[in-house]
Amino acid sequence: MSEYIRKYFALRKHNAKVALKKAKQRKMCYLFLAPYAILFAMFFVFPVVASIYYSFTYYNILEPPRFVGLQNYISLILEDDIFLTSIKNTFLIAIITGPLGYMLSFLFAWLINELPRWVRSIAVIVFYAPSIAGNCYVIFSVLFRGDAYGHVNALLMDLGIIDTPKLWLIDPNYMLPICMLVILWMSLGTGFLSFVAGLQGVDKSQFEAGYMDGVKNRWQELWFITLPNMKPMLLFGAVMSITQAFSVCDVTMALCGYPSTDYAARTIVTHLFDYGFSRFEMGYACAIATILFLIMILCNKAIQSLLRRVGT
Repeated sequence: MSEYIRKYFALRKHNAKVALKKAKQRKMCYLFLAPYAILFAMFFVFPVVASIYYSFTYYNILEPPRFVGLQNYISLILEDDIFLTSIKNTFLIAIITGPLGYMLSFLFAWLINELPRWVRSIAVIVFYAPSIAGNCYVIFSVLFRGDAYGHVNALLMDLGIIDTPKLWLIDPNYMLPICMLVILWMSLGTGFLSFVAGLQGVDKSQFEAGYMDGVKNRWQELWFITLPNMKPMLLFGAVMSITQAFSVCDVTMALCGYPSTDYAARTIVTHLFDYGFSRFEMGYACAIATILFLIMILCNKAIQSLLRRVGT
């Protein structure tokens, strides 16, 4: 056993020497990468590390951080009922809008890819526009107004379905479904564009070879040729879809208010916003951010394991 351990550490030492030698040989490459690496570490890595550190402290900006151990996490999980409600709402949004928006993005990209070039360009702009139009979800606040002048209420009253206007954005029974509808409408974003680009990048000769090898229809063509060639785009789209689903905040706050009735539209990011920017309890907010960060990492890992099976 001791001989095995000695060989193991000798091998590790040898590999470290080889890696150091290669790094010295490629120092110009690292020099060119240094600006991006520094900016990435400064604006991405350091904030994550700082957030994890502050999650173990009580920090209100005005006073120096005071270490409290796991107290923030204990309070979140065992004492904060609103946080548990926000987790339930966030997971409902992620489970419904995440996969559905992901599949719709790919389906629309696949259909648009079959159109002529000039029609495809117009269609991409039309489908992508809601995700970059800023506060376009305010349109739905007009559609679902709680009086007789709201378009949905007016239509349903004209049809005789309802007698009095519904308070769509105040009633807890309707708030979350309406928010999900808006999120789906805005879901054709960056992932959708990556799917369009990926479909355009598939080598056409592979389809001819596939039909010679026994591919009989468009579904087999999609499964055995298109999807395996698009694995990087599929993974990128999945990451973007998960990120958007778990970071929902603006839509629920704009449509349902802040806070929403009975916290029926409360999400994790809204809870974080409340403690971080309204109450200035930064340690508690960092604990919320850390839990959200871990949830997103686990979901990304699960999606990656599923995408590895595509086309196999």
